[in-house]
Amino acid sequence: MSTDTSKNKDATAHAASNHPLTSRHAVSTYLGVSQLALLTLVVVASLRSLPAMAVYGLGSVTLYIIPAVFFLIPTALVAAELATGWKGGVYVWVREAFGNRWGFTAVWLQWIQNVVWYPTQIAFIAAALAFVFLDPSLSSSGLYTAIIILVLYWGSTLVTLRGGNLFAKLGSWGGILGTILPAVLLIIFGFIWLGTGEKSEVSLDPSAIIPPFTGIASIVLIVSNVLAYAGMEVNAVHVNQMKDPGRGYPRSVLLASILILLVFILPTLAISIAVPEKELGLTNGIMLAFQEYFDHWGVSWATAIVSALIAAGALASVITWIAGPSKGLLAAAETGLLPPALQKRNKAGIQSGILMLQGTIVTILAAIFVIVPNVSAAFVALIDMAAALYLIMYMLMFAAAIVLRRKEPNVKRTYRVPAMNLVAGVGFFACLAAFVLAFVPPSGFTAFPSAAYPWIVGLVIVVLGAPPLVFYALRKPGWDRRSEAEKASHGTHDEDDAAAAAGAAQPGSGGGAEGTGSGRRRSSGSS
Repeated sequence: MSTDTSKNKDATAHAASNHPLTSRHAVSTYLGVSQLALLTLVVVASLRSLPAMAVYGLGSVTLYIIPAVFFLIPTALVAAELATGWKGGVYVWVREAFGNRWGFTAVWLQWIQNVVWYPTQIAFIAAALAFVFLDPSLSSSGLYTAIIILVLYWGSTLVTLRGGNLFAKLGSWGGILGTILPAVLLIIFGFIWLGTGEKSEVSLDPSAIIPPFTGIASIVLIVSNVLAYAGMEVNAVHVNQMKDPGRGYPRSVLLASILILLVFILPTLAISIAVPEKELGLTNGIMLAFQEYFDHWGVSWATAIVSALIAAGALASVITWIAGPSKGLLAAAETGLLPPALQKRNKAGIQSGILMLQGTIVTILAAIFVIVPNVSAAFVALIDMAAALYLIMYMLMFAAAIVLRRKEPNVKRTYRVPAMNLVAGVGFFACLAAFVLAFVPPSGFTAFPSAAYPWIVGLVIVVLGAPPLVFYALRKPGWDRRSEAEKASHGTHDEDDAAAAAGAAQPGSGGGAEGTGSGRRRSSGSS
């Protein structure tokens, strides 16, 4: 080996990870196939998207299965391979393939889509609360919805800023009581309704399983289904806790996919058979279904109880997720990728700078419910925006998986996707198709002119999605607040970029810093 080549290899090794990979610890308790499938169900399942699909009746089955096959399963499989090869989540995965700029963009998009998601989730809570304590008709009021969003979001943020683990266990219990239990009740009620000969508000003829197609706008709500399946990449880290990931994980993914489809499809049909299409609202459709069932059986008081469970479960998910995604962004920020003001922590060690920015964005987005007179229309617009942002991140993830198979073939993965190019390629193009659909106004959307809809969605995507590229271009040495020892140990972003460029110039180098990898990175990835 020549001296110059040795120097380049040494430089590459030094410019390791700004987020060092940690070695795996021995697993003392293994997860079985069914255990991991149930864990995945709790993480992914949500009732929020059900009313949007209920308008399609039996056709919703097709609209659920399509994104499950082309998005849910590829995401689960690809994320599992990446998680078992590299610690650090989507930031590390994309950075290893495409460099720091795009790794930072990926983790920013993962964070910002959650920020856009908060108003939609709290709008769902607002509708439930209207059925519990107030007048159900308030669930259609934009002003009421906006006020509840601001009160609950900022209240949850204040709780988060206090620190501690007070709400650490809320997520799992909220998922069970606020999602799984109401879903099971809807399924039971639907079977009882049909079994006792009650009239169905939608056709149950087998031919109705093909949704009506009146133009591309008629299937745009399928985009919300893609977002409903999001989150599988977070759960992929548990693949390391299986005895035989190569055999067990695909079986777990298949079982989880079936369970998730059942939790989505059967309650959706239970809603559609009881509630007339013209009465369905995207935020209050589930509560209307329970109201219809309970009123019919003479137990109207039970609607408030179930609505309270749904609201509590949804609020628990908001509280537990407010701090979570921003921690990943903070980890990247503290290596010098965001200005010091956004790296600020309070006395409890909580990322107050990012949380304040987060709250400001949520406050602005809440105004959409006041500006757009139709609450359901505002709900759809926000879902489209969140989906579009998240889909960009997923496209980066799928592309990174393909590239890393070529650049880092020797990094040990506990689980390897069979036919990676095909599986990741299917996921990538499914995301691309859904991304394009996000710019098309749904059928019947009248909140603002159809011609303006794609421009508004595009503007929001640029405003919320471009900042990481701007911050990366404007970054200053003073933003990196790590100690000199940490910089010497893990390198700086400029060193990573220089090493990547040097490595790319070497034929057969495998792609520079991310291609050759450092001794530290290699040992972490394959230990």
